[in-house]
Amino acid sequence: MKLLLDEMWSPEIARQMRLRGHDVTAVAEQAALAGHTDAVVFDAAQAEGRALVTENVADFRALGADTLRRGGSHAGLVFTTDRRFPRHDHRTAGRLVTALDRLLSEAPDLTNQEYWLS
Repeated sequence: MKLLLDEMWSPEIARQMRLRGHDVTAVAEQAALAGHTDAVVFDAAQAEGRALVTENVADFRALGADTLRRGGSHAGLVFTTDRRFPRHDHRTAGRLVTALDRLLSEAPDLTNQEYWLS
């Protein structure tokens, strides 16, 4: 499974994941995506077959549901919360890397699915 980290997540997390052998990129690493709408980010993730890792549940859940309603498919949504992974805490990046590494090691098929990262 490949992942795209939404803009709230540091590209350093993607770099750490790549060092662990995972195919992970971040919106912040791609000038073509940084600062663009959620729809553009979602479409880019789908074009690359990447599940999207985001805190933005409301917007991306709606985009995923709309895709399914139209008979389409998406690569999956991995939701996080600021409560579980607080961005203001310097330890969060390491915790997120550990949680994502565990998820990718289990290699679930997230096609058309939502997954809450813990």
